[in-house]
Parts: sequence; structure tokens; C-alpha cells
Amino acid sequence: MENTPKFAQIKQHIIDNIRAGVWHENQQVPSENELANQFKVSRMTARRALTELTDSGILTRSQGLGTFVASFKSQSSLLEIKSIAEEVRQRNSHYSCTVLSLESIAALAPIAIALGVEIDSQIYRSVLLHNENDTPLQVEERFVNPALAADYLQQNFSELTPHEYLSNVAPLTEARHTVEAIMPSEEVCQWLNLFNEEPCLQVIRRTWSSSGIVSFARLVSPGSKYRLGGHLTFKRPI
Repeated sequence: MENTPKFAQIKQHIIDNIRAGVWHENQQVPSENELANQFKVSRMTARRALTELTDSGILTRSQGLGTFVASFKSQSSLLEIKSIAEEVRQRNSHYSCTVLSLESIAALAPIAIALGVEIDSQIYRSVLLHNENDTPLQVEERFVNPALAADYLQQNFSELTPHEYLSNVAPLTEARHTVEAIMPSEEVCQWLNLFNEEPCLQVIRRTWSSSGIVSFARLVSPGSKYRLGGHLTFKRPI
């Protein structure tokens, strides 16, 4: 810690307080002067810490009012992040999940880059089949950063979805999506009980918490059984 730059110590101090629930969404954080006094640094060093956290979306600054914890509910994603179990139950249908794989693997280069970890480092991988009324609805392949979800492999995903678990242990601050139509692989066709060349909808999703990239997931659903939608709420200018 002694060798860690002071501005980085201040950033970690703020992040730790947010994660611990000491500072909540929209709550004001200490000013540049207060942080400078607390950490015995210049205002410029304190300002750098606040600026970098603001640029990353963890904090928000209001001219003349101060710096506040950002609202994690108003990220710039076009799709609302929901548990698929919740979506199914909202339709008054029965949700169930089949765990196809749950393991620790060495991160290949593309996955390592997506998760922001070292190539060949150990990461977690799960493959789940989500069902609606006992009919396959979606295949979810997810790669998880163990540093942010250490107990991932010990979870019972037939009772709790990965999204629900990760939202509890590493609350989401950001998500990015890529959506495209694909032709499924033979393996995916078997999992989804597809007997013809039916196009599928694929969502590639990366999620962040205040401490870094949490997971990288690929969600594949039959085009005839699944659709995406959402409701957008725009923030008023400050």
C-alpha cells in the first residue's frame, strides 16, 4: 500500500466505501479539500482521484454542489438488465434451469481480454440451459472473474441465476451489449431442441462493477421464442 500512488489510494478508499454501503447512490462524497486533508496530499492529487472516478461513471459531479455517488440505475445501456427467471415468471410461466457445465478453466486470449485478466489465468465458466414450462428457452455461456465472485462455482444455479448471484456480490455499474442474428452450432441446436436451421438471437454481454469487469456472457435463444425489448428513461441535464 505504501508504494501505491496517493490518488489511487483515494480512489480505492471511495470505491471501498461505496461497495460497503457506507456511501449510497446519489450521496455526496468528501470534497477535494477534505480528501486532501485526510490523505495529506495536494488538492490536485485529490482532484485527479475524483476526476478519474467520474470519468469511469462511479461518481458524478455537479457544478457548485459537489461530487456524488452515481446512480447505478441509469447506465447508458439500451437494454434493461433482468434475470431471465424474472422474465419467465412475469409471464406466469414456470422457470427451471439445467446446469450443463460449471468449471474453472484457463482463460484463452479472447476471453482474457474481455475479462481484463491475464491470459491462461484461472477463470470460472458456466453453461446453463434456461427453460420456460420445461421447454428450452436460452443457452447461457458465462465467463466470470474469480477475483470479484470467488464463490461462483459453489452456487446452486437451479435455484439462483448467475445474474442474481453476481448482482448481489458485485453490484453492476455498467453493462454493454452486442445483439445479432446467428445460425446456431450443432451443439446449441441439441441443447435448444432445434431440428431445423432456425436463426437464433445472440446477445454478447459484458458487465462491470465498481471494481472491474465481472463477467462476459453469450446468450443464445431461438428466434421464434425470444425477443428483446425495453423501456428507456433519459436523465435530465444537470
